[in-house]
Amino acid sequence: MSSSPTSRQMVRHARERLPEWVTDARSQVYAELFEGEDAVLDEEELRLLDRIDSDLTRRDGDGIWGADEYGIVVEGSLDINEPQVVCTYHPEIPYEGFRGEESLRESTRRELNDVLWDYSERVSLLVQADLDEFLRSNHPDEE
Repeated sequence: MSSSPTSRQMVRHARERLPEWVTDARSQVYAELFEGEDAVLDEEELRLLDRIDSDLTRRDGDGIWGADEYGIVVEGSLDINEPQVVCTYHPEIPYEGFRGEESLRESTRRELNDVLWDYSERVSLLVQADLDEFLRSNHPDEE
């Protein structure tokens, strides 16, 4: 019997680590996109996004922050031979959207959804880096 884990075991172990990697990546991407001088949204837009998140959470339990979902797909799924991280659910403001104190313009809704998409894709890239490192550290002879 080989001392190195099988591919299936490696993927299973990686999937067990996935929540930790996602949490870390979300924090890093949030800081990159929404904090500091280079933030993609100004404070007012970020507060609006937070209000929308609260409103959606009250309505159906699923808000924006933390609603993104990720998975690890295995070989053959995307014409590749290594496991890949994909975002399986991108949070978005629905068309009916946020109708709180003020109405949300469609152009604003689209812009915020674009930012949320970018956020999720960046998280996916960071989690992929964690997965790649995990695979390298468990198969050092294959470098």
